[in-house]
Amino acid sequence: MPELRFDNRVVIVTGAGNGLGRSHALQFADRGARVVVNDTGGSGAGEGGDRATADRVVDEIVAAGGEAVASHDSVTEGDRIVQCALDNFGQVDVLINNAGILRDRSFHKMTEEDWDQVYNVHVKGAFRVTHAAWPHLREQQYGRVVFTASAAGIYGNFGQANYAMAKLGLHGLAQTLALEGAGRNILVNTIAPIAASRLTATIMPADMLEQLQPGFVSPLVLKLCHENHEGSGGLYEAGAGWIGALRWERSRGHGFPVEEAPTAEAIAAEWDQITNFDNADHPASGQEAITAIMANLQNRGGSRGA
Repeated sequence: MPELRFDNRVVIVTGAGNGLGRSHALQFADRGARVVVNDTGGSGAGEGGDRATADRVVDEIVAAGGEAVASHDSVTEGDRIVQCALDNFGQVDVLINNAGILRDRSFHKMTEEDWDQVYNVHVKGAFRVTHAAWPHLREQQYGRVVFTASAAGIYGNFGQANYAMAKLGLHGLAQTLALEGAGRNILVNTIAPIAASRLTATIMPADMLEQLQPGFVSPLVLKLCHENHEGSGGLYEAGAGWIGALRWERSRGHGFPVEEAPTAEAIAAEWDQITNFDNADHPASGQEAITAIMANLQNRGGSRGA
């Protein structure tokens, strides 16, 4: 297979000073992309800042013969990050929403600030950068956008209510943008990676982190962002050399007659059927999801599986 190149493409990577973001930036640059390396240089909890964090990655790229520029702005000022790309390279083609922080606490101990700061960086920040880039992608009728979710958002994780909320919210945003961008060749996908980083270093043992190198995730990002890629709206888990696509699964369910609402007792009587995943459905869109409900509108005087 020919090498997947990004010559003449401009790529923005947020949170690119460390971990996954740094790996993404280096690999894009190695394949010809001009890269905006965005990072405030703050701590894993979103405190402080250090301009040298992004500058070091830019220096690495330039030393290897690539092109890159640093952006030190917060993702909550996403228009400045996009403007940095336009001022230095004249365009933006690919956006990797990678920036994130952790404020881990069990829910009963979580403060409103813990909640707001995680939301602001992950969700509002990704919104601000993507919203600023979106008109340019639409106008040129080309774009590739990747959002970074997490297993915490998909499955939940103790002590990460704020983080889980943000990460699953990003996937919902990505799925909608995939629909809105389809007519203008803008593909939007979500990854749920597991890799060594400042964030995972606080919750995973050192021997495991050594085996979870960010470089094993970045090739998936490159694939999703190449001009020849066709899939949009997908969710992909990746780590330690393993990559898998994830989709919704729904039981066949049970349809009650529509003349009147079922009682709680009637639902309890059919609970085994309602929760039976044998021969499960896999709705891939909102339209597919409501098919069973709409079909049940014809269910009068009897009951049936959805």
